[in-house]
Amino acid sequence: MTPEGAPRQPGALKLLSGEANPELARRIGEVLGEPVAAMRITRFADGEYDVKIAESVRGADVFLIQPTCQPVSENLIQLFIILDALRRASAGRITAVVPYYGYARKEKKTQARDPISAKLMADIITLAGANRVIALDLHADAIQGFFDIPVDHLTAEKLLVDYIRKLHLPNAVIVSPDVGGAKRVGDLARLLDLPIAFVYKRRPKDDVVSEQRVVGDVGGMDAVVVDDLISTGGTLVGVSHALRAEGAASIRVLATHGVLAGDAVDKLADSPIEEIVITDSIPLPADKHHPKIKILTVAPLLAEAIRRVHEDRSVSELFK
Repeated sequence: MTPEGAPRQPGALKLLSGEANPELARRIGEVLGEPVAAMRITRFADGEYDVKIAESVRGADVFLIQPTCQPVSENLIQLFIILDALRRASAGRITAVVPYYGYARKEKKTQARDPISAKLMADIITLAGANRVIALDLHADAIQGFFDIPVDHLTAEKLLVDYIRKLHLPNAVIVSPDVGGAKRVGDLARLLDLPIAFVYKRRPKDDVVSEQRVVGDVGGMDAVVVDDLISTGGTLVGVSHALRAEGAASIRVLATHGVLAGDAVDKLADSPIEEIVITDSIPLPADKHHPKIKILTVAPLLAEAIRRVHEDRSVSELFK
């Protein structure tokens, strides 16, 4: 018998998915051997969302898969409404699985009167009903601390390392596109026993890069640029030209999140970059597919994290 006041153990595992990335949810379900529970998401005439969960979730251990990618506001609102519906349906525990966390780049004030939108999103996710969050390669590690509930922060580092190893590049160097990513690149380079370089950039204003210089030896080497996300592609195009000017033999880009906003794919396709590797944390629309783009799946990683959370086992063991 459960002692009085002790937390109630959640019941059977249930997977749900919003409309942001149903294909990733399906793949996670396949790995776990669990179906994605039926749920109907509709709109009223004025554009407001309505959610109908088709089966009971009372007492269940529910994992809601919903990255907050483009269209960001639509996917956030879906996430909030589904969380609220699950809470009101008496789910035993609700874990928000957010493979891509929108507004992560607004994690601090950079100018007077700036919002800290990443903290606001964390507050609303918690208020809506999440008891736990599973996130993947957050833009800033500090975002974990914005939540007052447990956060399991996963990384696709091993996935990227395995891919780089399979390339069998004869003379590789791991490159950070900016100084801020030096730790991420350093961790990968240590696992691969490869040298590192980074590109210095100065931004006069958001999304405009005026100067890019390579620090480190890349001449005659196979440059592998690693970042957490690709947004407009402007920075990486500039980085590729800087690397080519310094004599890099080949240039590849690996990133966890392929935001690829606007004409990013066209810009990257016209650059010296030979290959762009992203994951399926964000779905890639059909009109943005390109021969240069390769997609790795994070479904096994997320599925194993979900399994471990459900079974109350260590998630950090995944990365040892």
